[in-house]
Amino acid sequence: MSFTRRHFLSSLVAAPLPAAPRLPNIIFILIDDYGWRDTSYNGSTYYQTPNVDRLARSGMVFTNGYSASPVCSPTRAAIMTGKYPARLHVTAHLQGATNRFHYSKVLQPNARLALPLAEITIAELLRGKGYRCACIGKWHLGAKGFLPGDQGFDVAYAGDEAGSTSSFFYPQWRSKVPLEGQDGDYLTDRLTALAVNFIRENKDRPFFLYLPHFAVHTPIEGKPDKVRKFDALSDPANPQNYGEYAAMIESIDESTGRVLDTLAELGLEKDTLVIFTADNGGVTSREWKKRPITSNLPLRSGKGHLYEGGIRVPTVVRWEGVTKAGSTCDTPIQSIDYAPTIAEAAGIERMRLPRMDGRSFVPLLKGGEMPRRDLFWHFPHYSPQLGKPSAAIRNGDDKLILFFEDSRVELYDLKGDIGETNDLAKSRPEKAAAMRRRLEAWLVETKAQIPRTNPKYDPAREREAGPPDGATTAK
Repeated sequence: MSFTRRHFLSSLVAAPLPAAPRLPNIIFILIDDYGWRDTSYNGSTYYQTPNVDRLARSGMVFTNGYSASPVCSPTRAAIMTGKYPARLHVTAHLQGATNRFHYSKVLQPNARLALPLAEITIAELLRGKGYRCACIGKWHLGAKGFLPGDQGFDVAYAGDEAGSTSSFFYPQWRSKVPLEGQDGDYLTDRLTALAVNFIRENKDRPFFLYLPHFAVHTPIEGKPDKVRKFDALSDPANPQNYGEYAAMIESIDESTGRVLDTLAELGLEKDTLVIFTADNGGVTSREWKKRPITSNLPLRSGKGHLYEGGIRVPTVVRWEGVTKAGSTCDTPIQSIDYAPTIAEAAGIERMRLPRMDGRSFVPLLKGGEMPRRDLFWHFPHYSPQLGKPSAAIRNGDDKLILFFEDSRVELYDLKGDIGETNDLAKSRPEKAAAMRRRLEAWLVETKAQIPRTNPKYDPAREREAGPPDGATTAK
């Protein structure tokens, strides 16, 4: 008899719950399109993030924290399952998963439009251990039949197939976000209030709170008083100078502070593992009002690209009694690692886990080390930010990007060139060839969908169905 998903989940429920110690609560805060330099703890002199900074001072900062993809849905699928988007065939944001680029150099594959129900999510694993699970915010992993409630969550607010909101103010947000509110409510605040209520209602039992914000994704809309404040502080000489975006970041920071304050008020700080990160890098293209939204400098480029600006993201983990306050870790981790890490924290034995590409980084949280490994990315699509179909591998400090349009590669030494300004592919051909072979072998092993040559390629019509007029990339 085959070991089905139902049998797997039944075996988890049947496992006896340990009487002591108490299983840790788990809070996963996911910010949308949040750049590596969008926090003051990481060097921004314009954005104000005192609460995220407080989390960083009380936890561990991962200087090489990576998203699994330069766009949202694939990273979210990786977080939920611990698997590479390439293996899941969830490699594009849902609205960009079908082949709209009819005259481009290559035809991008049609990615899946939902996370398959056959995949076992971290919520399902935690429910099997007696956790109460909530998804409050952006889901973007499927429509009806593939919603959070179908994937292990007991409580779900606002999450469906939508990748963004039409507005951050109520009632306008209702056209895309299925969530009630009061006239004038700000969506970030509304989601935070629901999250705080969930914490209070479940303070006496283990809970998993997944709080994936719609901010700071477009539309770029901040509260008017905050916008005025940051407009007055804006300096054109600083590449981070957009007051409306800074206002959104401050609201996200206040939300984080409310969650942390609630834990402190209820005496749950020592019982709660808090993870704060982003689904991809900040937007540096001119897709919104024909202006850059943020800057990821010194990282190159941003969302939609496999350069560091598109995939290296702010990452902070706090687990009192486990992580050392104010510590940093330079070991690279990726979205695929969250599910196995959370599972270990919740006491789920490794032998009871489904197959995962990620690995638990609990040893790093305890101040230890882990064996080095390669990290991979696969983004076989064109992005609205002018990203090209590509794949990448990081091996130690070396990173290679393979572009599918012309089969060329670029090689960078991230230790000496974090901005990826010096392509070493020609000066280090043996290294480039070895990394390419490793990347191509991984693409085969994961059964990754590869773009194919387009017989109808037409340079004159190449931009059709592409990014909006005026869009450009920015380093």
